[in-house]
Amino acid sequence: MDSNEKSEEAASSNGKTRSPGTVNWGTATVIGVFAGLLYGGSKEAAASVSKDAEVMLKLGSTPDKREQYRLMRDAMEKRFLRVTRGSIVGGVRLGMFTAAFYGLQDLFAEKRGVRDVFNVASAGSLTAATFGLILPGSLAWRARNVLLGSVLGAAVCFPLGWIHLKLVDKANEEIVATKTEADGMGETKSGVGAAIERLEGSLTK
Repeated sequence: MDSNEKSEEAASSNGKTRSPGTVNWGTATVIGVFAGLLYGGSKEAAASVSKDAEVMLKLGSTPDKREQYRLMRDAMEKRFLRVTRGSIVGGVRLGMFTAAFYGLQDLFAEKRGVRDVFNVASAGSLTAATFGLILPGSLAWRARNVLLGSVLGAAVCFPLGWIHLKLVDKANEEIVATKTEADGMGETKSGVGAAIERLEGSLTK
């Protein structure tokens, strides 16, 4: 009881309470970075297949063993650099997108005082529009990307946000039901313990 009261007091003193099932900003960002690393690396690795075929053709037309070894070594080094660069770029981009998306969600929820699907749709629209603005290109091209990003971000994130909030509500209901069952079992055990104590007291008299 004391530990539960202390945890509740600490949560209230911090002023920020997170309902069970909501997404943590730091965890989501880390997952986004690792997903971007895997996606960027695999994309570059797949794109290197055609370049590897060109190297094999050069090896077939080169009779010198030393020249073949040099070509193989250069091809492996370039492949490693391409995959590494693709992983880093993909991790940074997806990590920044994830951080901005969930950060804006938390900001909208804090300002509005409610967590709903409009926070998710607004965060997706603003994040996609921002990334469309920073893409290279002319001013007209960037304006077009901002418009398309805002519309597509809201259109994609609205149903995803609705599904996510429904899953969170279901998880919260299950947690509350489990806690209620545990409290009921605790009250039953305390009642049995009190009956045993009364019986022991009557026997010792």
